[in-house]
Amino acid sequence: MPSPPTDNIVPLANLASVDAGSPQDTGAEPGRLPWAMQYGLSVVFVAVAVVLAFVVEHLLPAQNLTLIFVLPVVIAATMFGWGPALAAVVMSVLAFDFFFTEPRLTFAIASPSDIWAAGLLLVTAAIVSAVAAESRRRGLESRRAAAQASALHALAHVVIEARPPAQVIQAAARALSGAFGAPAVVFVESGDQLKLAATAGGAQIRATEEDAARGALFAGVPMRAETYPHDESLFDFWPIGAPGARCVLGVQFSEAAGGRPSKPEQLVEIVGGYLTRAAASAGVGAPA
Repeated sequence: MPSPPTDNIVPLANLASVDAGSPQDTGAEPGRLPWAMQYGLSVVFVAVAVVLAFVVEHLLPAQNLTLIFVLPVVIAATMFGWGPALAAVVMSVLAFDFFFTEPRLTFAIASPSDIWAAGLLLVTAAIVSAVAAESRRRGLESRRAAAQASALHALAHVVIEARPPAQVIQAAARALSGAFGAPAVVFVESGDQLKLAATAGGAQIRATEEDAARGALFAGVPMRAETYPHDESLFDFWPIGAPGARCVLGVQFSEAAGGRPSKPEQLVEIVGGYLTRAAASAGVGAPA
């Protein structure tokens, strides 16, 4: 990655005093749908398939009618992933059995052909959901990699162009948020205090997050969300830099579409490296 220039960047210790009163990012990104809503919509998709099946029931034999119930499975898998898709599979099979096999409005199946149709629906829907969910997962990984590269590229340009300190630290928060698709925050050490300097992705910071960030700074080690002694904090925090030029970077992985990645510290360290290099380029209070 390109090295930033060596002028017009102040040490991190001074960043908290620059525009620290308005750290909010106005370009917050909405989080993914809650799990309950994802499963609820999967059930709605199946209900729509039931209505459609009633409309065309007189035109299709039972074996072909089952294909209608594959549609909500594909939609759920593509939009939400494996869990909601599996729920759609189960609901589709039960709905087909309940409404379209004899005897009607029961889960009993009298005809061997209906048993075969229900079994075929189960197998087909399960296979389709697995394929669609895997395709969705790979698509998310590709988009995540592209977002990470774009976020780091944008941060590098801000540093290289020697933007004002407030823009540098706000760009760092946006880079974290863009790289992980989650709310992010940057705290900066100012004297003996830790001040909120920037947020991105709609981050909501409570007193418990401030305490967790302070604990990570003073302990000098990362602090994972919802772990002792800050069990109520929703953010992971990483202290960056050395005394006199330190900051704490935080990410709320519970709001990330893909959850917490296995090794988030790699990207966090890159973002932190840009911040500390910006401070070092000034030659004053530079971190080790």
